[in-house]
Amino acid sequence: MIALGACLVEDPKVAFYREIRPIAVMPWDRETERIHRLTPEHLREHGVEPPLAMAELARWLEEVAPGRQPIFVGFNAAFDWMFVADYFHRFLGRNPFGISALDLKALYMGRHGVERWDATRYSEIVRTYPTRRQMTHQALDDARAQAELAAVLLSARPSA
Repeated sequence: MIALGACLVEDPKVAFYREIRPIAVMPWDRETERIHRLTPEHLREHGVEPPLAMAELARWLEEVAPGRQPIFVGFNAAFDWMFVADYFHRFLGRNPFGISALDLKALYMGRHGVERWDATRYSEIVRTYPTRRQMTHQALDDARAQAELAAVLLSARPSA
């Protein structure tokens, strides 16, 4: 994991972002780099060590959701959650989200009786639920885009 972006669904301006130094023994994927556009050199210079990033995210979660169980909300939450959970357990010994996650693709599938996973692409969903933000593959931008989509999906009343 090389960057963390998080925000509140109800107020995406309340946000957290950290770039993370790569773990030295982990291979670097140049193909993925073309998508997120963060180089190992940039991350070594500007990123924080993984344990610090996870401690700071845990602290931020406690500040924005005091006394509540934070819920990981994501577009294909299973994919993003596994990285966050791994880093939390590896570097903090616990995951503040626990197993609480809401997958926006699955929510859309259930709401609309969609039978195929490939029919839950972001482009498909925003045709039904237009949003202002787009996914850019920058962690905080994507968190905010997903928060906007979550707010729309959660407030929508599906037709019978």
